Amino acid sequence: MKTAFLYAGQGSQHAGMGADLYRDYPEFRRIFDGVSEKLQSQNPDDKNYDLCRLCFEDPDGVINETKYTQPAMVAFACGVTEILKVHGIRPDYAAGLSLGEYSALEAAEVMDAETAVDMVAYRGKKMAEASEGVDCGMTAVLGMAEADLEECCEKVRNETGKVVSICNYNCPGQIVIGGETEAVDKVTELAKSYDKVRCIPLKVSGPFHTSFMSSAGDALQEYFKNIRMNRPKCTVMFNYLGGESEAVSEAINSTTATTAAAFRKEIPELLVMQVQKPVRMEAIIRSLFEKGVRNFVEIGPGHTLGGFVKKVAKDMEIKDFNICSVETSEEVEKLIADKESV
Repeated sequence: MKTAFLYAGQGSQHAGMGADLYRDYPEFRRIFDGVSEKLQSQNPDDKNYDLCRLCFEDPDGVINETKYTQPAMVAFACGVTEILKVHGIRPDYAAGLSLGEYSALEAAEVMDAETAVDMVAYRGKKMAEASEGVDCGMTAVLGMAEADLEECCEKVRNETGKVVSICNYNCPGQIVIGGETEAVDKVTELAKSYDKVRCIPLKVSGPFHTSFMSSAGDALQEYFKNIRMNRPKCTVMFNYLGGESEAVSEAINSTTATTAAAFRKEIPELLVMQVQKPVRMEAIIRSLFEKGVRNFVEIGPGHTLGGFVKKVAKDMEIKDFNICSVETSEEVEKLIADKESV
């Protein structure tokens, strides 16, 4: 059976994450210390870029701030990926929710851990800057059809002239909207008029994956000009596309100059679009099932993506699949012990 690594996005971070892995696995420590030292050298006046301090203790209570969350989450994910690879567990496919897409690219060896963390540290800062002074929010809408919610967003945009749009297509029955608070609230009111629809405001620091992030996208476009991408070792599923990129996937088995130029052009463009356009996680999971993936390794923290997989599987009437969530030393140890089934 084929295996996909799925990487968590922003929102599942918490103080204490990775402490046991750091204690128990030297390969995790090597990755974590390497990226932490580089971040500290780049930000000598900010002690919160000491990732051990930030992730294990968070004495300043800043782990939920975007500019810190993003490098912390990707460092954690890269450390777990390294443990699994050292023990012979590798993916056929890799995908991540929003921020997790960078961890997926690192898993595919498109970049190393230090580069991935550098990229998201920059991304986090630019997303935080794009959110400054903006009265915005995000809300999860549960139990509503995509077409109906899209119609509500369009109606409010036309009536108010304010920004509101779908940010995340997570799984059947779960969609996230974001934008200016007034517009988000109006869409929420309309959504609640539909039968059995629930709306849950999200605790986020910005209107991610909306047009408000266009300045972050512009900054990333310039930043990526100095980044060299490596040929992928497995298929990566992209948020913006809701699936794989033909140009990137072709590079797995081709070493021609033309192929290299194509994927090195494609990946930055997809990452620039990703930050300001909806994340299509449901489409990615559907595509993975269609490609024969039946083993899913969710690299946390959290179990959100495993829940998405279960809902998509139910909608597709697929019963024969496995989900293994990996966040703690105990969970890693169990996966390694059962690796023949992965």
